[in-house]
Amino acid sequence: MENQSIRSLKKMVKMKEKTRSSKVGGEDNVTEISDLGEDLLQKILSRLPAVTFASAACVSRSWTAVCNRILSFPKLTSAISFNRCLEDAIDEVVNKVFSEPIRPHFALASFAPYLHFVPAQKMMKKKLSRKIPLIFTLSEGSIGRNVLTDELIEVQWGSHEEFEDFGDESPSEELVNIGLLLTIGFLPGIKTDIIPLPLNHQSPTLHIEDFVMDIRRYSSAVSGSSSPAAIMLFVDRGENINPVLHLMEYAFPTDTVIVGNSDCHILHKCPSRHPFTLREQFFYCAAVALVFAKDKNKPADVGETQFDVILSSGISPIGTPYKAVSVKCGETSTMLTAKRLTHHEHLDGEAILAQIYDELGDRILDPVLYIGVTKKRKCSIGKEKVRWLQFLEFHEVKGGDEEYLVVYSGDIKTRDPFRFYVSNSKAALSSCNKVTDALRHLKQDRDKRKIFGGILFTCCGRNESFFGRTGIDSSPFLENFPGVTFAGTYCSGEIARGKLSMYDKDDEGGASVRSCLHVYSAAYLVMSYTPAPQC
Repeated sequence: MENQSIRSLKKMVKMKEKTRSSKVGGEDNVTEISDLGEDLLQKILSRLPAVTFASAACVSRSWTAVCNRILSFPKLTSAISFNRCLEDAIDEVVNKVFSEPIRPHFALASFAPYLHFVPAQKMMKKKLSRKIPLIFTLSEGSIGRNVLTDELIEVQWGSHEEFEDFGDESPSEELVNIGLLLTIGFLPGIKTDIIPLPLNHQSPTLHIEDFVMDIRRYSSAVSGSSSPAAIMLFVDRGENINPVLHLMEYAFPTDTVIVGNSDCHILHKCPSRHPFTLREQFFYCAAVALVFAKDKNKPADVGETQFDVILSSGISPIGTPYKAVSVKCGETSTMLTAKRLTHHEHLDGEAILAQIYDELGDRILDPVLYIGVTKKRKCSIGKEKVRWLQFLEFHEVKGGDEEYLVVYSGDIKTRDPFRFYVSNSKAALSSCNKVTDALRHLKQDRDKRKIFGGILFTCCGRNESFFGRTGIDSSPFLENFPGVTFAGTYCSGEIARGKLSMYDKDDEGGASVRSCLHVYSAAYLVMSYTPAPQC
């Protein structure tokens, strides 16, 4: 229950205009509150909910200065609700994330696959300012603190098929794992905006170059540099994001952090005219980028917000490398034959899989197999110089017969080298331990910078049945930064810039091979802040 001072202060804020003109015993009521002392006033203001705090900042210049000091440090806050009443669930998460002072620079809302997703978006928009960049997605599940208990929960939603029958009604009681996650962030010294990749259903062509140039133009306008500090990328389900990642790898230096979810449903429409795009028409989006760019006009007393990405892999290489000999690409799959790099024998699908299963033996039951293909491709934007870049891309294995090995998706060419990889919980646990060590190293740098938040994009396959227990992917962050805001979503394809060396230690020249789209992985986006030097 609020104490008397805070209740009085709230009343003063709501009546600020009347208060300024009225006198009690010849004294101005605002002055009366200020007589509590600046330190005590700051303590009281810091305990106000965000909306009341915003009003308090407008009462007087002195109050504005105090409020600015309270919000001089970046902040990330998040909450997840499992309330079956959609309106109540939205109220719960909004009230929770705004229960303390914050001025949101961005908001992320992740929903279970409700069919009343559109009403949810409308309700949420009414709660938040239109100026806040806001992204809505349907994900495979969420990680966050329960709005009622403050307990961190990792939960995967029911399958999309389970939700197909209840229309606009509430889900049935049998569907326990439903809910929504809201995460908002305040980043002083950083400008944020949403850049869309429009999807025109009348034309299959995506304007990828325009999309990347829009990001460059926005970053240049607000920071003076065409390379933003970080990009959070969300891709609509079923879209091939690899060409976009190729061009982003070409366009932005390696210190631009790129993370995201490559297979979620986005409920987002492009504005009629985005300030950094030439497109006038109104489209749904194949992808949206939440761009974080350094503010070139930030005050001298504002420090630097930094973004780090640490990746945990959940697959391991099997056998020796192969090279594609003949390739037939379809719309959703590719058929190929191959030979081992050290042999000349031409192998069909059955022969290739027989070799791989011999290598596996009984080490892993029911493995999920992938081929990791190293692709050397030309990249350029407009009239810029063409560069050859190498990418490691994963394709899940569908099967094999007496003619071909069959894998999902395409863009595999003759002579492309590849290697088999298998989902591996032991490798994932070992990799999580390395993430813990890497985060501990960041923690040791706490005198220079402070960690204030973490966002996780993790594979939906990394669940309790995979690890044998829950909480594995959350534990590296929670062990190192207890009490720091941490939230995440489950994905079917995790976006994070990485290197081949994290998958194949024996591969020479692996440092030049980039891997941007991962499987059975967990990508940790760590946000930290270095205060400005004191004069």
